[in-house]
Amino acid sequence: MKRSNRGHRAMDFRLNLNSETVAETRPGKPLIVSPQTTIGEVFLLLQEQRTGSVLICRESVLIGIFTERDALKLMANGCDFHAPIATVMTSRPVTVHMHETVSSAINRMAAGGLRRLPMVNDVGKPIGMVKVSGILRYLVEHFPRAIYTLPPEPKPRMTERDGA
Repeated sequence: MKRSNRGHRAMDFRLNLNSETVAETRPGKPLIVSPQTTIGEVFLLLQEQRTGSVLICRESVLIGIFTERDALKLMANGCDFHAPIATVMTSRPVTVHMHETVSSAINRMAAGGLRRLPMVNDVGKPIGMVKVSGILRYLVEHFPRAIYTLPPEPKPRMTERDGA
């Protein structure tokens, strides 16, 4: 009888997610501005840098985040492009510490419906941006067999009779 190592793979998968740090996801370099930077300047930076978020820092400490979702809301409602970004940023954003696990980052993202998490050091200085795309890349690189063999739907439900 052939033994399956399926349970073993699942255990390795969970073990790695609960032991490897978010640094393994190759976080991107964050785009940082001061609270006085205007909304218009931030829009230009987002476009020039081809990124979806900017971190707002005061004396190198993270105080807020502004994402493309925020930009869309502003454009839909109209805004003063000369106003400081601090007036429209999300204050005290959810973050992940550089020594936390991949699992903790995934849990925070899932709980908050977030696509990005600023990665900070011990004093609250942003040192990276953990993105969903980076986590997916990490998962595919570290667990290709588990990822590529997943069924398209975990529990398919038949809506019609199959056959005669």
